[in-house]
Amino acid sequence: MSIDCRTRRHCDRRPLDRDEVFDSLIPAALSNNAELAARGLIYKRLPALTFSVDGRSVTLYERNGALRIEAGEASESAVVSLDSSALSDLVQDWATTMGLAMNSRVKMTRGNFEHWIGWEPIFRALFDGRPVHEPGAISISDRNGSDLNLNRSFELDDDPAEISHFLHQAGFLHLRGVFTECEMAAVSADLDASLARARPDDGASWWAGDSKGVQQAVRILFFHEQSAALAELLRDDRLGWLADITGDNLGGDDEGTGWLSAEGLIKPLDIQTGLSDLPWHKDCGQGRHSYYCNGLTIGLSITGADERSGALGVVPGSHRANIQPAGKDDSLDLPALKLVTQTGDLTVHCSDTLHRAYPPIERPRKVVYTGFRQPLMKGDTMEEVPVAKQRAARAQLTNVQNRIAGAGTNTG
Repeated sequence: MSIDCRTRRHCDRRPLDRDEVFDSLIPAALSNNAELAARGLIYKRLPALTFSVDGRSVTLYERNGALRIEAGEASESAVVSLDSSALSDLVQDWATTMGLAMNSRVKMTRGNFEHWIGWEPIFRALFDGRPVHEPGAISISDRNGSDLNLNRSFELDDDPAEISHFLHQAGFLHLRGVFTECEMAAVSADLDASLARARPDDGASWWAGDSKGVQQAVRILFFHEQSAALAELLRDDRLGWLADITGDNLGGDDEGTGWLSAEGLIKPLDIQTGLSDLPWHKDCGQGRHSYYCNGLTIGLSITGADERSGALGVVPGSHRANIQPAGKDDSLDLPALKLVTQTGDLTVHCSDTLHRAYPPIERPRKVVYTGFRQPLMKGDTMEEVPVAKQRAARAQLTNVQNRIAGAGTNTG
């Protein structure tokens, strides 16, 4: 049962200049999806939006149930300033509204930053024809058509067809007892050593601060390179079978270690700043949903997690909903739940499943994340990006909160 929902190929993406977007691409999208996009805009109760790009402005607004475009800036619209490159990436789903903010590529000059983030599913309706999610649009059922038991977990010897169906419907899995406590203890010791060696400027770790301002390493990037115990588990059949669970022939990176290789995380107590306890988001929240989704993100529970130690939160069914990929809209009708795990369990979620890291309040937890991605679509090719550049971009996310803050304003 496939989870592949990609609609774009890498090789078809090209630089679009401002006038081509304003005068050709947007009008063409409106001719196909003006009503669909307007319905989403009305449902989400968002203001009109003005793009100011290199000295020229246009406004997108709703009238008589259709999205429209007009020259100039409207008096009641939210206004964003960006360059042609950022606009090109936005309309081609290479970067989301949040992705542009995270990389200091957009500046809101009027309005509420949440309005800009809220427009993301509207853009996907306009340019990709995906209806904005409304209450009741997603049902989650078992193989007999009854409501799915979302609290169900699985073991390795359970029926693969049942596991695949649950994943397709709910967008996540909880697999019990996959690895032993001894195996996880070895990985835990390696993670402790890596955290002790980490430095704020090493380009291979993320840092966060507590209420006293003390900074500490909370994520080790490329952790598989520092842990022989983990590297062995990443090649283990107890993990590798998940590449075939959807029938999509999912794969890892060139080293066979997963989508983002493998990263080791600790979730300490009392974290107040930095990227440790991530809020609600999708793994495609920075962009490229239509090029990559869905892949699988896999968490190896080193310590386990519960209500007191920061269990992973997921929103079942959200991988099938066109919703904003950063933050959880109050109007979202899909309920959230927490995955309580034991040492050696796995959590699995689709890259388009809304999820979050709850802050631990009694005990810290440790986890390793890896995953599998979709193979290239037929006829597609990808630009070769040097590994060093990819790693540098990943490392720079450690201070992304400052860039997001710099993008927003609250003048309306």
